[in-house]
Amino acid sequence: MQRSLIENMMKTGFYPHGPQSVEFVQTHISMVFIAGDLVFKVKKPVDFGFLDFTTLEKRRHFCEEEVRLNRRLAPDVYLGVAEIREGERGALNLKGEGQIVEYAVVMKRLPQERMLKELLKRGAADIRLMEAVAAKLAAFHVQAATGGEIDEIGGGIDTIRFNHVENFEQTEKYVGLIGAGRYRFLRDYVDDFLKRNKKLLFRRVADHHIRDCHGDLHLEHICILDEIVIFDCIEFNERFRYSDTASEVAFLAMDLDFNGYSDYAQSFVEAYVRHSSDRELVKLLNFYECYRAYVRAKVTSFRLDDAALEEDKRSEAASVAGRYYDLAYTYAARLEEPALILVCGLMGTGKSVLARGLAGRLGAEVIRMDVLRKKLLGISPAERRLEPFARGIYSEEITEKTYGQALRQAEELLQKGRSVIIDASFKRRDARRKALETAERLKKAFFVVECVLPEDILRQRLEQRAADIAEPSDGRWEIFQAQKKDFDPVTEMVPGIHIKADTSVPPEDTALEVIRRIRLGE
Repeated sequence: MQRSLIENMMKTGFYPHGPQSVEFVQTHISMVFIAGDLVFKVKKPVDFGFLDFTTLEKRRHFCEEEVRLNRRLAPDVYLGVAEIREGERGALNLKGEGQIVEYAVVMKRLPQERMLKELLKRGAADIRLMEAVAAKLAAFHVQAATGGEIDEIGGGIDTIRFNHVENFEQTEKYVGLIGAGRYRFLRDYVDDFLKRNKKLLFRRVADHHIRDCHGDLHLEHICILDEIVIFDCIEFNERFRYSDTASEVAFLAMDLDFNGYSDYAQSFVEAYVRHSSDRELVKLLNFYECYRAYVRAKVTSFRLDDAALEEDKRSEAASVAGRYYDLAYTYAARLEEPALILVCGLMGTGKSVLARGLAGRLGAEVIRMDVLRKKLLGISPAERRLEPFARGIYSEEITEKTYGQALRQAEELLQKGRSVIIDASFKRRDARRKALETAERLKKAFFVVECVLPEDILRQRLEQRAADIAEPSDGRWEIFQAQKKDFDPVTEMVPGIHIKADTSVPPEDTALEVIRRIRLGE
């Protein structure tokens, strides 16, 4: 039947409106016939567990559901459901002759060049466009159905947990692509988040933030015409469509991030919060962005199971899936609330490398003391100053002024809602205490990450650093020996705040371990 269907529907004469040509596109669940200015979408008789189109009655039902649901956001695009009949001698037709053998969703053809993703690629989408998209989505969510089964399916903690457990079980075989440490961290992060946020999640249900949403809100499903058209929502599984509105917002924000438009993502989220007055959403954003990125990674990974997939396509799928897994990890690591983090320790212990690695994951700004010190003195960061220990630009007086300026800059950033990492030795207990007092006064989280490294490795690194002309640090072995004797041990910080970081392992492993301690309190 599928072969006959394709043969008939590829003929221009099959269609009453007389298109000049017919294009054929298929996905794993649909056959799509682009006939001039109309599109006919036929569902394949497949069962993937999360969807079941195996009977004609089921395909009719889901065709009707697709039209009904998508008319909420694209009323002029979805024209109805066509009956495909088998007439005399087995010929198929749309004329109403013979027995119904298949159904097709009928849509207006949308111009590919007006899709949001294409506009972004061409630089033809003003960032202010995200304001309009956010306004449309917020208005849609207000009108979307809520309560009853929708709340139970989409908002219950058991359902949310099930969705994540399903993801992890289905991706365990791809752990080599994800990274074993990251895989464990992501699982633990989800468990920890659900335990810590039970009250918040229950409140989201009570406040009617669980809605019958679109369910598949990414860039390819938004078309910018005289008005914004959002199409192709999920019709085949209510569990994927019933969700917290925060999850829907997170989907598009994640897709913007993935495609390199983080500024657009931020503008979109901020605009949605303004239009919806849902300020609580930001507490859930990282969690749901992580979930959405992981789902995209999982779906892309499934392509790797196709033995017939060509090697170049397999490599591409692995690369894309890996990027999605990496993005999910970044969202899980990112802090919801601003924090002040000191990355401290003796010179050469890898403070700057760790600070950079943490900043990208935690979403933090880095204040690097080596650079700030020279900037305050009008010296180029690349200029070497091989001063004696605690002399010249490294005197106690200049050091104290530099630390004071670093704390002032950190305070400004924290008040703007940004997390801050100060990369410095912090050899004095008093300097660490002042940083703690700043965080406590601003009511921000505080961590001291102390880098530790065996001295044989450290000496080798210092010698390599001395040969790097682009390195702003003036650290060298003889200065390290003096600094070691002059370093106040970090004994004043309580467990949980003081984190020791072994920097002898690969930098990503060190960063992951620190992130676990910060995010999960381990």
